[in-house]
Order: sequence, then C-alpha cells, then structure tokens
Amino acid sequence: MDIIDTIKEQIANNPILLYMKGSPNAPQCGFSARAAQVLMACGEKFAYVDILQNPEIRANLPKYANWPTFPQLWVDGELVGGSDIIAEMFEKGELQPLIKKAAGKAEA
Repeated sequence: MDIIDTIKEQIANNPILLYMKGSPNAPQCGFSARAAQVLMACGEKFAYVDILQNPEIRANLPKYANWPTFPQLWVDGELVGGSDIIAEMFEKGELQPLIKKAAGKAEA
C-alpha cells in the first residue's frame, strides 16, 4: 500500500482526524497544541496522527490535501482546515455541531 492509500484509509476510517505534530497530550508545536485543545473542548473522541513519527505522511499529505501546513483537521472525509480556522469556527460555535454530528455517526 502506498502512502497516499494509507492517508486515504486513515481519513476514511476516522470521522474526526487531526494530523498534528506530537500528540494531543504532548503537542510539539503551538499550532498543534491549539488545535488539539479546541478539539478536546468539543468533548468528543478524535483520532490523531503524529506527523513527526510519520515522515512519509508529513511529506505527502500537503500535496494530497492541497493544504501546505499542519495541523490539519479532517471531519467526515473533508478537510476542515488548520489551527486558525479550527479556533475561529469554535469561537463562532460552528465547530462543535460539526464534531458532534461526526461523532454521532461514528457511534451509530
């Protein structure tokens, strides 16, 4: 399986997926820390991939997503965006229903 297939599979199998530097409990950059904090504040479980441990994903995901930076939040197979977009959506109350809906589908 090539790396693009791996990325597609991760996105397909995880309704809420954060590609980040480090882990939610031990982020390795401020942007990843902020994104993980916002997601945790939504109160639903989410999957994550530490791109520092996966250099092939780190190299290929920006091309696949057409999004150059990390973190990247994917919900129901769609790229939501990076740290600033996630925080802005949270502050406007737009992220929480999106996350709850995706988490509800995952449980069903």
